[in-house]
Amino acid sequence: MSKKRIGILTSGGDCPGLNAVIRGAVKTSSQLGYECVGFLKGYEGLYDPVRYINLTQKNTTGILNQGGTILGSTNKGRFAATVGVADRVELDPELLEGVKTTVDQLGIEGLVCVGGDGSLAVAQQFHEFGIPVVGVPKTIDNDLSATAFTFGFDSAIDCATNALDRLHTTAASHERIMVLEVMGRHAGWIALHAGIAGGGDVILIPEISWTFEDVCHKILDRESKGKRFTLVVVAEGAELPDGGLVSEDRQGAQARLGGIGQIVAAEIERRLLKETRTAVLGHLQRGGAPTTFDRVLATQYGAHAVRLIVEGRFGDMVCYHPPEVGSVPIIEAVNKLRQVDPNGSAVQAARALGVSFGDQVAGERAFTIRAEPAEVSTAEEIELDAEFVLDLAEAAAEEALAQS
Repeated sequence: MSKKRIGILTSGGDCPGLNAVIRGAVKTSSQLGYECVGFLKGYEGLYDPVRYINLTQKNTTGILNQGGTILGSTNKGRFAATVGVADRVELDPELLEGVKTTVDQLGIEGLVCVGGDGSLAVAQQFHEFGIPVVGVPKTIDNDLSATAFTFGFDSAIDCATNALDRLHTTAASHERIMVLEVMGRHAGWIALHAGIAGGGDVILIPEISWTFEDVCHKILDRESKGKRFTLVVVAEGAELPDGGLVSEDRQGAQARLGGIGQIVAAEIERRLLKETRTAVLGHLQRGGAPTTFDRVLATQYGAHAVRLIVEGRFGDMVCYHPPEVGSVPIIEAVNKLRQVDPNGSAVQAARALGVSFGDQVAGERAFTIRAEPAEVSTAEEIELDAEFVLDLAEAAAEEALAQS
């Protein structure tokens, strides 16, 4: 009798930690008596032609700290399920039937789908079609709903922070304005966290409207205090003051965001006549080895994904709500963009430090006081309270008289 099997695939853009998920799933499967197969090139390996390899503890040894994915990935092809933030494209029923046949013929009891919003939207359609799947959230953008962190995010922040550390020294040496453009699509998590960690002076994100006037005002304010350089961090999805996005439109696919850093730098230089330079990290944020945090998180995700299959909880996605790893239905996680809260604690802390978001909010207004709503007393209660205070005063007077 053949062993039970679990399948795994990595889809969408690559990011640090994918191999750690694969390793975690393989080791857990082996411990529980399951074989593990990995489908190549994401969902494309599931059908016509079917392409997979057997995954063992031997051929996954040493991949924990390795970037990329040994299974390969793609964000194009027949299984592209989204063309925007929340636009679902129905998959061809023939594709779904072909995938179901592959899963049945290989004896796959459950398929672990590792991906971001678009990839998990595909997994949701698989689930609706009766294909046994579980999801693992992966994206450097950290914009997937229902989980506090996606693996790959911490590694991207580390890369961006390192870049800011390096830009800081050259900016200070030449008294320049340095603009760093980071990824994140329609969410500002990378820009916000890297900006704080790397000592950014201006952070421009999609969630907070900004103006060139306020950005320039911050630069001039720094100069008035003797600080003749400025670090500006801008998220690729930050809208221009006129509401436009800087992107390269691609027919039949998501727009490729990028280029706003150069526009911001050019406008600052035009207005202030100060030398300004731009650095665009691009895919550097998606490459390289995962950080310690991402290795731990991704390994847990791989192990818990197998647990979901063993428990028969198909259609669920592994999620992280510190300090615990749990799960939620995939449908609750996809097509609901998780963005930065403009009044959240990280933004408030940055403002308190003097960081500008290009929106005129000064440091003294950084903190939003969220007091508990006061209880409204009735006239009768107010009268009773007054009588109570008088009684206390009379009692205190009598006690003082008795002691004298």
